Amino acid sequence: MAKPISVLVLNQISQNGLKRLPTERYKVGKDIADPDAIMVRSADMHSMQIPPSVQAIGRAGAGTNNIPVKAMSARGVPVFNAPGANANAVKELVVAGMLLAARNIGGAMKFVGSLDPADPDMEKKVEDGKKTFAGFELAGHTLGVIGLGKIGCLVADVAIKLGMHVLGYDPEITVDAAWSLPSQVKKANSVAEVLKSANFISMHVPLVDATRKMINAEMLAHARHGAVLLNFSREGVVDEVAVLAALDTRKLGAYVCDFPSADVNRHPHVIALPHLGASTGEAEENCAIMVADQLREYLEHGNVQNAVNFPNVTLPRESNFRIAVANANVPNMLGQISTTMADAGLNIHTMVNKSRGEMAYTLVDVDSQVKPAVIDAIAKIDGVLAVRYLPLEN
Repeated sequence: MAKPISVLVLNQISQNGLKRLPTERYKVGKDIADPDAIMVRSADMHSMQIPPSVQAIGRAGAGTNNIPVKAMSARGVPVFNAPGANANAVKELVVAGMLLAARNIGGAMKFVGSLDPADPDMEKKVEDGKKTFAGFELAGHTLGVIGLGKIGCLVADVAIKLGMHVLGYDPEITVDAAWSLPSQVKKANSVAEVLKSANFISMHVPLVDATRKMINAEMLAHARHGAVLLNFSREGVVDEVAVLAALDTRKLGAYVCDFPSADVNRHPHVIALPHLGASTGEAEENCAIMVADQLREYLEHGNVQNAVNFPNVTLPRESNFRIAVANANVPNMLGQISTTMADAGLNIHTMVNKSRGEMAYTLVDVDSQVKPAVIDAIAKIDGVLAVRYLPLEN
């Protein structure tokens, strides 16, 4: 019987997700010394000694900032995530954020909470006090969406259904996102254009060098007076110092975010939530199921889907004998791999090779069993980062 595939779990992962790894084939737990894979949510892995046995990492969420992706790429280890699995949860929180800001709900709740229920004048104080918290409706106002991935598209769609006008900006929009984007969304050509036109600006971009402090003093100078900035993306995509300055001058009416910090916390015009974006039972379950399925496909068949550092590669099984190779994306790698197999007398039944940046990945189905010496020979090719033999279990 084949050795069980071991998966180390670093955080509390939905049981419905873990059930996708059948107990007859997988050993899953929090105390595994040399795991084949790791499943993680928020645990910081940068200071962790990741065992050489690890073949894949699955993040039950979208962001992978807590994982040393570059180091894993150098080892030929894919890092999977679950894009879109928590999109509905984030979308609903963005809508809640807009309503919190537009209707002054937070302040109104604090006011009511300060009243003494035994006070005979409580009802009069309620009527007198409510004038302070008069707000405005979302319908008819313009929402600017920066970043039109799965979440951005859902936010745009629900805003239109609420009667809002929507302006979208994303220079790298994917084909799938473009298909799902409502036709009523108007295209903006820059971040500045969005800020000039929108009453609400909602950020939905990853934190990379190009997006770090994307919303800064220069950009905020373009904003409409009293606009509401919403950040349910990543803390670092806005310059908090610039945002606070804009709030103090009332250039911005409010800043709604999911990232409390020493700078923004308790500011009178900041609504900060405690990382609630994906904190629903449904989102956590969806993320766990998606990443567990992706890990299983990779560990058993070598297929790659939604890895942040590998190309998507899927090859239906046409043989019981499969070799998976991760290598640097340099010339003549495929030729060297094929030659090594041919020299070993292996007949290639089918092969697929794709690249992504500096990483390339190859799946090869051959017609006969592969001896360990062949795997060792492929591993020794300069530029090969990882090679696995994946015979189909009967």
